[in-house]
Amino acid sequence: MSAIIVRREVPGVLPLTGSPLLDRIYTARRVRSARELDHRLECLTPPAFEGLGEALALLAEALERRWRILVVGDFDADGATGTALAVRGLRAMGARDVRFRVPDRFRFGYGLSPDLVAALAPERPQLLITVDNGISSLQGVAAARELGCRVLVTDHHLPGPELPAADAIIDPNQPGDESGANNLAGVGVIFFVLAALRRHLDDAGWFARENLPRPNLAGFLDLVALGTVADVVPLDHGNRVLVEQGLRRIRAGRCVPGISALARVAGCRQAQLDATDIGFRLGPRLNAAGRLEDMSIGIDCLLSDDPAEAEAVAARLDGLNRERRAIGERMQTEAEQALEILQLDAALPYGLCLFDEGWHQGVLGILAARVRERTHRPVIALAPDGEDLVKGSARSVPGLHIRDSIAAVDGRHPGLIRKFGGHASAAGLTLAREALPLFQDAFDAEVRRHLGPEDLRGVLYSDGELGAGEFSLPVAEALRAAGPWGQGFPEPLFDGVFQVLAHRPVGRNHCQLTLRPRGSDISVQAMAFNRVLPWSAPWPELRIAYRLEVNEFRNRRSARLIVEHLELADDRHPY
Repeated sequence: MSAIIVRREVPGVLPLTGSPLLDRIYTARRVRSARELDHRLECLTPPAFEGLGEALALLAEALERRWRILVVGDFDADGATGTALAVRGLRAMGARDVRFRVPDRFRFGYGLSPDLVAALAPERPQLLITVDNGISSLQGVAAARELGCRVLVTDHHLPGPELPAADAIIDPNQPGDESGANNLAGVGVIFFVLAALRRHLDDAGWFARENLPRPNLAGFLDLVALGTVADVVPLDHGNRVLVEQGLRRIRAGRCVPGISALARVAGCRQAQLDATDIGFRLGPRLNAAGRLEDMSIGIDCLLSDDPAEAEAVAARLDGLNRERRAIGERMQTEAEQALEILQLDAALPYGLCLFDEGWHQGVLGILAARVRERTHRPVIALAPDGEDLVKGSARSVPGLHIRDSIAAVDGRHPGLIRKFGGHASAAGLTLAREALPLFQDAFDAEVRRHLGPEDLRGVLYSDGELGAGEFSLPVAEALRAAGPWGQGFPEPLFDGVFQVLAHRPVGRNHCQLTLRPRGSDISVQAMAFNRVLPWSAPWPELRIAYRLEVNEFRNRRSARLIVEHLELADDRHPY
């Protein structure tokens, strides 16, 4: 079913910036005061995490007693940046022996498992710190404690009914936490833990006693920005401050060499880098290591202080990303063939589960997201995990909490799911291969309890129509600077009716358009990626949903439209 364009309701535009266009956009995103647009670090309120006192005492003891500290991260960009931040931050505060490990997703799976703890035992860690994982690792934490290791869990995922028996837990989503920092990524959680530790150590006279410079935690915001955007957490005001401050450091070249190297291999201009570049160019290259090989490669890139070494590792990550794209394209083709078969038999399920023997576990999340975009329904993509198990990655749509939906299936069918975890919009799970048919039916039934047919149409929320004088480079630059844009604070999208003056194909499946807005005498350039016009000249008028962006080509800057959706204009439903 085709997507529909819905204009955002803005009952009363607030005077926030002096720009009517930006005021309309910000008001539609529920910004209620100019303070919410202030991205200075002074606007951040350090979260008062539940368990922070215990965590600080544990970390201070580890530094004082020179414990061997082992950071266990996750194999995505959030986990990689959080791990690199933890290692760099603890070293800056005087830790003598800080190491890291990331579980091999194909051998150990997600999180701190008992098998991973057994593999870590020869390193004899005295303090184990989880970053971006651990809140559901009950058995793994217990195994570490049995070895005599102290454990600090830092995470942001939703906990299960029981918490691990760690020495301290920092998770803004755990019961009893009233910090209000529920939207932080894992890297944001460890950032604020380290910031609190620095204050704690400073008050205790640690830095003077150890003759150490007092570290400036703001210097690590490049890592925080990268992980926060790549993990697609909601960009509330606090996260926007973190991201904007990190972006400013990256643009100024005050970042770790690995981020500069990732920007170069991705073809980004570092001085103009924005959140979109992180989300679609840097983040995927970093994630490729965890998807196909070992996220330690990505962490090594972020920990290197040698630009040449970082450049070499970034080139390797770029190669892995190309390989990941090729695998993803093959899997997407196979998924589309499966969808065609399903639609021949009957209507698609509301909750869609797709499985293939040849799919790669590391690319399941990307595949689920792409199928969701096409079908406008929650999707779980699954692949074999050994002979007897299958592993899945789930992506949801607005209105359905995917982790809670999987939990509801688990509650109705005890023992059907081996393990699961995640967020409102993304989750992962493992189940027995033989249980897959029953799970597919149970998941579809659960989704139908929450979504109706009207929810299965993709909705593009538009910020209205641009005037003829607003299709300009200054407006495009102002929109870019008005961010950072991202999840929960979406980049402006506009819509309008246009006449197609010219059209030519670009590459295999892109097209360049020259458009004239209805009722004007100007022409604007537009690009439609992965789209071809199904109509031939003379072209009908089209209703187009688009973004206005700054186009940089051969040292020239201009404004152009990026087409997100197009359809025949229908005068019976004028805008």
